[in-house]
Amino acid sequence: MLKVFADRGGTFTDIVAVTDNQAIIDKLSEHQERFLIVPLPNQQWIIVYKLLSENPEQYQDAVIQGIRDIIGLNRHQSIPPEAIEVVKMGTTVATNALLERHGDRVVLLITKGFKDALRIGYQNRPHIFARHIILPTMLYEQVIEVDERYDANGNELTPINIEQVKKDLQTVYNTGIRSCAIVFMHGDRYPDHEQQIAQLTQEIGFTQISVSHQVSPLMKLVSRGDTTVVDAYLTPILRRYVNQVASQLPGVRLMFMKSDGGLTDAQQFQGKDSILSGPAGGIVGAVQTSKRAGFDLVITFDMGGTSTDVAHFKGEYERQLESEIAGARMRVPVLAINTIAAGGGSILFFDGSSYRVGPESAGSNPGPACYRRGGPLAVTDANVMLGKIHPQYFPSVFGADGNLPLDKDIVVDKFTQLAQDIKNTTTDTRTPEQVAAGFIAIAVENMANAIKKISLQRGYDVTQYVLCCFGGAGGQVACLIADTLGMKKIFLHPYAGVLSAYGMGLADVRAIRESGVEQPLTQALIPQLQQLMQILETQARNELPLSTDSTGGMAASTAEEIVRKLNLKYEGTNSILTINFASDVAVMRQEFEVEHKSRYGFIQIEKTLIVESASVEVIQKMDTPEEPLITRTRPNNQPPASVEIVQMFTADQWHDTPVYRREDLQPEDHINGPAIIVEKISTIVVEPEWQASLTERNHLVLQRVN
Repeated sequence: MLKVFADRGGTFTDIVAVTDNQAIIDKLSEHQERFLIVPLPNQQWIIVYKLLSENPEQYQDAVIQGIRDIIGLNRHQSIPPEAIEVVKMGTTVATNALLERHGDRVVLLITKGFKDALRIGYQNRPHIFARHIILPTMLYEQVIEVDERYDANGNELTPINIEQVKKDLQTVYNTGIRSCAIVFMHGDRYPDHEQQIAQLTQEIGFTQISVSHQVSPLMKLVSRGDTTVVDAYLTPILRRYVNQVASQLPGVRLMFMKSDGGLTDAQQFQGKDSILSGPAGGIVGAVQTSKRAGFDLVITFDMGGTSTDVAHFKGEYERQLESEIAGARMRVPVLAINTIAAGGGSILFFDGSSYRVGPESAGSNPGPACYRRGGPLAVTDANVMLGKIHPQYFPSVFGADGNLPLDKDIVVDKFTQLAQDIKNTTTDTRTPEQVAAGFIAIAVENMANAIKKISLQRGYDVTQYVLCCFGGAGGQVACLIADTLGMKKIFLHPYAGVLSAYGMGLADVRAIRESGVEQPLTQALIPQLQQLMQILETQARNELPLSTDSTGGMAASTAEEIVRKLNLKYEGTNSILTINFASDVAVMRQEFEVEHKSRYGFIQIEKTLIVESASVEVIQKMDTPEEPLITRTRPNNQPPASVEIVQMFTADQWHDTPVYRREDLQPEDHINGPAIIVEKISTIVVEPEWQASLTERNHLVLQRVN
């Protein structure tokens, strides 16, 4: 049976499958150029496969097509459910819908007098000197003001006028809107009115009803309201996508990655949890493989086709409670990921006076110029120009029939033309390769700045960390980024090109429940907090699926972990810090002060601590794929043989550069830069003054030599 882990990205969809079926392996072995097959202990294999996310002429859904290709079915044959044990996947469907504003039509029901509360927001001005302020477009289309009100102590000031609301809802329903967000003043504490209206909308026939006290049971009308609207806007799109995938896989257990780094069953997957679904798989993959390799302090660096995601790890996953993604404020726990629009597909511009990289991306259709679809020059093309990517070592999936290599000639033509344009405009004479190197330098600087934001700017010394580099384009710039930041070590897993997909297989099932508290932290509050934690734990457990045992009966999962956290802040401030819950107030206060000092550089001993909210996370451990150890078969003094010598432009000159195949390397091999190591799924550039070594776990570790 197959276990399938998939990540549907903006450009490529990555699939990692684990199987014990010899027949599948024999069939795929005839296509070594398309599938990477790795034997595991105990008669199992890992299959790695990449295909374009959007290829409308060839297939409707990339993940389903990938499963068909692995099993060996044509596009009209249905997938036999008994062939697949589980599918775990991440998807960018909701993220793209939010970025492009293609969600469902939504009506917002809000307390009378607060019609514009979400539009006004917090009145913060990200660009303080901008004279013309452009507000983000609102996700809801219509607003119904409901005449109702509780006060802050739970006294009903105004009961609901049910008949009026019914009339308003029917009018909106008749315009074709089927999705509604219900957000009332103090609804997080006193949800009766929200429940009444939810009942009403259901009777009228709305198909998506997001209620604020369920979506985000926390104080602050604006962020609670925003989160509820995002959920109503995205859940229907997600539901359609989940159902489309599920319809092709009847009877197969289908799980999705949430933004907080945990898996959940397909039916529990909601819009508010899906924004960072793909990148979260990458963080989990990077952290878990780095831990197996013996690294505890990790900066994860995931460079894909459209964007680059970076994150910081120091013993536990870092989550943010408040985030703003694509102009939408959200108040749900998400992994703390910093994303910038710089990837292999980022378009290169010359605007008449300076070089610009991105933020626009060429995507997978048309893709960079070398993809043979008439696309513009992109970062990938610059690496082709510099001799860091060579068409003969890149998958031949281009052209009308999807079987041609990258087109190097068009890249050389376009860069030659661009160098000429720059000379004519600015009288700055540069060779085409110097122009390409200039663009790469800008992209590297942008990505290094993203890493500084999550590390140096928060008081962490980045030189003590390992750079865990993955994503299809990560290995091409890893050394340049480490040099910019003063980092000495880079870690590259054998599945680095598809680590987001592999991360789906390494993740656990997680459920987080949280609740607002807003009371001073005293010893007398502890019993009340313990009671609240108990309720939250029960709620979280109800969301977790029971795993089935071998007889098909239901069995509770064996390995389980429960994490209890409090969000604390000084009285009169708004900056919360998350710390571990303990039954002793002094212990929690000390942990808060250490964290506050590290983050802000001071503490205020005389101030009262306020418990803003409490959260409980229940984690069910999953079976994760083993990683085989490899042994050296060549004599110790015999270095690996290179496949050929190519020309590579780096440090402002051309170098004779040996090319090695990753599968030819053995433990204790050392390769000095400049060199190129090619894999089926990515290319690794070892710059001058770097050395690459292979470990017995088949991990590639790059170290700065001097």
